[in-house]
Amino acid sequence: MLTMRKITVILMVLGTVAVRGQELNSPQLSQYLADNPFVLSPTYAGIGDHVKIRLNGLAQWVGIKNAPRTQSLAADMRLGEKSGVGLFLYNDSNGYTKQQGARMSFAHHLTLDRYEDEFLSFGLSYNFNQFRLDVGEFTDAGFDPGVTDDRSTSNHNFDVGVLYRKNAFYLSLNASNVINKDVYIFDPIYEPNKLRNFYLYSGYRYKKSKNSNMEIEPSVLYKIFESDGRSEADINLKFRFYDFEDYYYVGATYRFLNDQLGRPLYVAPLAGLKKNNLYFGYSYQVILNEILGYSTGTHVVTIGMDLFQGISNCRCTY
Repeated sequence: MLTMRKITVILMVLGTVAVRGQELNSPQLSQYLADNPFVLSPTYAGIGDHVKIRLNGLAQWVGIKNAPRTQSLAADMRLGEKSGVGLFLYNDSNGYTKQQGARMSFAHHLTLDRYEDEFLSFGLSYNFNQFRLDVGEFTDAGFDPGVTDDRSTSNHNFDVGVLYRKNAFYLSLNASNVINKDVYIFDPIYEPNKLRNFYLYSGYRYKKSKNSNMEIEPSVLYKIFESDGRSEADINLKFRFYDFEDYYYVGATYRFLNDQLGRPLYVAPLAGLKKNNLYFGYSYQVILNEILGYSTGTHVVTIGMDLFQGISNCRCTY
């Protein structure tokens, strides 16, 4: 029988593995599905005729002590007729590892055909991240009491992306952390220095007719992690119901490793609404792996607001 201490150690090991996969990145679960794709790609900075602000909170593996917790702030706005800027801040803790970071983004938007609503956007982000191992509680966990100094490192990096839109279709290609990481402070043999991740995000917003108040949006997010060759995908489906400029939505996402289509990492129902330029979104991720016996799941909450409506009348903001 597993004792609570053994369970804690196992979960810490799993958490360490998770950190290796997400290190120098904010954990990406379903925040982008809360009508906030800017958290995925700098190309979305300034798409919208307003200043868009979103606060996100993640509570992973609810019910497990010292489970990962993440808080983030995303804001973007139009800059002139063809450009946009954005800022993303995050704070992440995972057991004895902690990281804080910032991402400053610039996007340039081109109109290819104003009558067909065909647009092409390019995005660039500068990333700063501080990653730290907090050894203050190692002794209580049974580790070597001789380890007394925290280990930390700062990293500077870049993301690039391109976004194509035509009518209700969109396709975004992105690369994050394009520069290799300096790992001298950790183990240079086993610590991966290639943190490049590649993303493809695509979808279609379908309405039965122009006057219909219901919209169906299937989408897919495909990710490749260069450090260990893993790849995973999200299959998403959302239904939006409009009341003039206000709306609410319901949907679900299904995440899996690409060589294990029938064994999902989680399934997450999601819902949200926008009313009078205020926004709320919620997703509950049902974990479908070994942790299921110890955790009730993961909560993702998004709140936000849209300010200064109409700061740009360019067609590609819509």
